[in-house]
Amino acid sequence: MSEIPDFRGEAAALMPDLVTLRRALHADPELGLELPRTQQKVLAALEGLPLQITTGTRTTSVVAVLRGQLPGPAVILRGDMDALPIDEATGLEFASSNGAMHACGHDLHTAGLVGAARLLAAHRDRLHGSVVFMFQPGEEGHGGAKVMIDEGVLDAAGSRAVAAYAVHVAPGPRGVFATRPGAVAAGSNQLTVTVRGRGGHGSQPHQTLDPVPVAAEIVLALQSFVTRRFDAFDPIVLSVTRLDTGAGAVNVIPEQARLAATVRTMSAASLARLQQELPRLVRGIAQAHGLDADVSFEVMYPVTVNAADETQDAVAVLRDVFGEQRVQQMPSPMMGSEDFAFVLDEVPGVFLALLTSPPEVDLATAEWNHSPRVLFDDAVLGDQAAALATLAFRRTQLGDAG
Repeated sequence: MSEIPDFRGEAAALMPDLVTLRRALHADPELGLELPRTQQKVLAALEGLPLQITTGTRTTSVVAVLRGQLPGPAVILRGDMDALPIDEATGLEFASSNGAMHACGHDLHTAGLVGAARLLAAHRDRLHGSVVFMFQPGEEGHGGAKVMIDEGVLDAAGSRAVAAYAVHVAPGPRGVFATRPGAVAAGSNQLTVTVRGRGGHGSQPHQTLDPVPVAAEIVLALQSFVTRRFDAFDPIVLSVTRLDTGAGAVNVIPEQARLAATVRTMSAASLARLQQELPRLVRGIAQAHGLDADVSFEVMYPVTVNAADETQDAVAVLRDVFGEQRVQQMPSPMMGSEDFAFVLDEVPGVFLALLTSPPEVDLATAEWNHSPRVLFDDAVLGDQAAALATLAFRRTQLGDAG
């Protein structure tokens, strides 16, 4: 088994280009599955590398395959590319002004993956197997990973990938990697409820079937349901985030009230119970007051689950490269969700966090991902690229079985 190249040292030479790319992406963010300008920036950054490149038909994805000159399996490296519909308030000189923002760091993910492609391409003669670089649109609620899976990204090298890796930036002490075996990010689901009553004049509620207090009772019951029916060690987070009636006048009792909630889960067993019991709870409350309720429970993203063996190996490899203190185990999963889960449902692999707050940011009050004021330091781009390249190079050396 050949020695892993010094990707960390080599990445220093790439930093100016990676920072320039990251800031160009940050200043010009795009939303959802259609990212034509972002796609063109990625294609330009990959130009001249010995890659087999295809673009998506249902989305503006980029799949680039690097074939090593030694036999071995295929490994996937993922970087998501889309932004959020947020007006940026960072004050950065390269801040976006188009009503969208890379508030989740996908600009760094994209630039870092380009860096990994350049590092690995320089060692193609020593690379076993193939590396698939998965530049993904539509991570923020659009299921872009699933679209790319449907279009064949897992088999882009000609055989099914044996492992997959992704790095996601987050606020925290700059340069620290963090992950854990098993569940690392929550599954995401959406509950929507419409309580149907009979409207009327606000001065005569007895002549109506008022949906407002029934909706309020449902909101409170949902909170109690989660805390009293589920094990605290198999956590569920349910947050009602929308509540409205559409009524135009204050003195009108509306015909209906609508609410919506995000529901985060950590196990298939809890998800199955929620799918069965939440609609029953909501309809029961409505019927107790003589009203009807339409209930929809939509499964959005599965739980992101790291393979135990792959995680153990990845942590050991990264500690060899970056040192013990810079690679930590998360004490618990994140309750945010991640559509890299669709990839890890099909291919064993590892989802890692890379903490990257600028030195001037107070970590105690640092804005989190999805904030219009969140700041990420692109000084980590070299290490991000080196980490991805190292993991791919090492995993392909191990062969199909790992």
